[in-house]
Amino acid sequence: MRHRVGLGFDVHPFGAEPPLVLGGVTIAEGRRLAGHSDGDAVAHAVADALLGAAGMPDIGTLFPASDDQYRDVDSFTLLRDVADRVAAAGWWVDNVDVAIAAEEPRLAPHIDAMAANLVAALAVTREPMGTGIGMSVKPKRAEGLGAIGRAEGIAVWAVVLLAHG
Repeated sequence: MRHRVGLGFDVHPFGAEPPLVLGGVTIAEGRRLAGHSDGDAVAHAVADALLGAAGMPDIGTLFPASDDQYRDVDSFTLLRDVADRVAAAGWWVDNVDVAIAAEEPRLAPHIDAMAANLVAALAVTREPMGTGIGMSVKPKRAEGLGAIGRAEGIAVWAVVLLAHG
């Protein structure tokens, strides 16, 4: 059995209008993240971690911002496409670990829903014997430091462990 680890990172500044979409959850009290798609930095970071571990091009290459078909697209549509590609290459997800750095809004009430959304989006990559996908999503604060600490946007890191039988 082979294993590979992938690291994904995404950061977006806040836009002017609510709502915030993060981890597939609409958070009414949050400002939307600026971006070509819906700006879901969690979906983007997880997708890049999956693609990196599988040795595939990053999401910016697969779904370029210069292509208008991806304008305002639901990022979970892209994440499911990535999951399909990873599964087709014979990989399955063992574990995903996500850290979200944000001063606002308060994310703790939404973490379980984000984790459930991610597991559902990655369902096609479940291990063939059905052991499931380990998922951890953690909110973090920058304690006032830097652009994230000044509540100018949100940054997300994701680590993925893939297995190939």
